[in-house]
Amino acid sequence: MTTTSSAPLKLSETLDLCAAASLTGALRTARGEDLEVDASDVRRVGGQCLQVLLAAVAAWAADGRALTVSNPSSEFIEGVTLLGAPSLARPNEGPIQ
Repeated sequence: MTTTSSAPLKLSETLDLCAAASLTGALRTARGEDLEVDASDVRRVGGQCLQVLLAAVAAWAADGRALTVSNPSSEFIEGVTLLGAPSLARPNEGPIQ
């Protein structure tokens, strides 16, 4: 996962327990700025990374900043929907609330 202040945070192909710490670190680095999260390469979503993403959504909202998921793969959409967070899979609806 990589991020800069102007580039999107590109999510890993596999968002499992092993990826959760890296994702958390990348999100901490990006905090305080509007953030685009690119989910185009995601093939598998686990509960741990979903929790990290949902915590980020809450943190960005509390900071009054925008966090937007862009280019979600079909697997990302299916994964977050099955795990009960379909709002993460709606990139055309603006920042996630």
